[in-house]
Amino acid sequence: MLKQNTMNTYKSKVYTERPPYADFDAPHKFESIKSIIARRLIEHPNAICSYSGGSDSDIMLHLIETVREIFSLPPIQYCFFNTGLEMDAIKRHVCEMGKKYGVTITEYRPKKNVVQATREYGQPFVSKIMSSGLEGVQKKNIPLSIAAEYANAEDKVAKRAELKERYPKCESTINFLCGCNSAGEPRPDIQLVINSSKYMLDFIIENPIPFKVSNKCCDYCKKQVAHSAQSTFNMVITGERRDEGGMRSVPRADNTSMCFTEAADGKYRLRPLYYVSDADKAWYKDYYKIRYSDAYEVYGLKRTGCCGCSISAKAVEDLEKIRPFEPNLVKAAWNVFGDSYKYRQQYNNYKALKRKEEAERLREYKDSEDCQIKIFIWQPHATIMTARRGDVMSE
Repeated sequence: MLKQNTMNTYKSKVYTERPPYADFDAPHKFESIKSIIARRLIEHPNAICSYSGGSDSDIMLHLIETVREIFSLPPIQYCFFNTGLEMDAIKRHVCEMGKKYGVTITEYRPKKNVVQATREYGQPFVSKIMSSGLEGVQKKNIPLSIAAEYANAEDKVAKRAELKERYPKCESTINFLCGCNSAGEPRPDIQLVINSSKYMLDFIIENPIPFKVSNKCCDYCKKQVAHSAQSTFNMVITGERRDEGGMRSVPRADNTSMCFTEAADGKYRLRPLYYVSDADKAWYKDYYKIRYSDAYEVYGLKRTGCCGCSISAKAVEDLEKIRPFEPNLVKAAWNVFGDSYKYRQQYNNYKALKRKEEAERLREYKDSEDCQIKIFIWQPHATIMTARRGDVMSE
């Protein structure tokens, strides 16, 4: 999935095969996006759009309804997924936007809400990838020590094969801990391994996880509900943007542009905002005088998403912004994700200490005699040059 550029560094196809409009200035970029939306809505009028009440959704809703008005296109359906832990500010905004644009935004609730899902399966931690990997470690009872076994093995391919035999049906978990692929080749720099978060393996070895970890709350509260709600529609529209990072910035096998794809189930997926940057959003909001929900305009949040989700590095900070307005919601979020919040802070402190220790060791090494390199230049009158801390000076 990666392509090499002329500077001998690797960039994803999201960068190397991006469509031309991705690099337009904001006004021209959004005109191109309107054309894309118009074309796809004409081709696939039986469409449903996922609306979260967040800022990306507000931009997308305005774009779609503008296009519909220009081209006199029939209405499309909008869906809002209520996880059971939503801000009043967001729920109010969803109702207000439905009335403002004269559209139907249907609310869907999961069979298992976020409280039930986290109690049964576990709490997310750091990222969906990390949560899934750690869930596998916990459920399959695989010792963290296999990472050291693999790292110290001279024949890593053979060691990987031996681990597979020792722990059958644990392929992805072995790869996650060892930082390799199924062929036994080291892959330390990809997102799918434990040390994609620096020092994570060492931290967990020294500080065992005190709670169940899982990302299944997302599956039960969002993905399964979405699949059910969208099952009778031919095209699904979502507001994913590459600038959000994480898995949304990773290219998929179905299409490298990420904007319009045909899924395996025969449905079409439209992601009109995929190449819209934060700066593009700011221009659009200002130009069209769009007002986001109170979560942004009053509480001061930069993102909403799943309220209080412990995957967010700023979850605790954001909850403090919410607290003056919705204290009961903040209390509920701590009851749901509190163990993960505390463990994340413990990890952050550990990581900061390790980085400080690394920096001190580096300074000590640079100041040590071992870092002085003496170079003898053979000339009639030999000169001794001493290189220290990257500088060369005569003695």
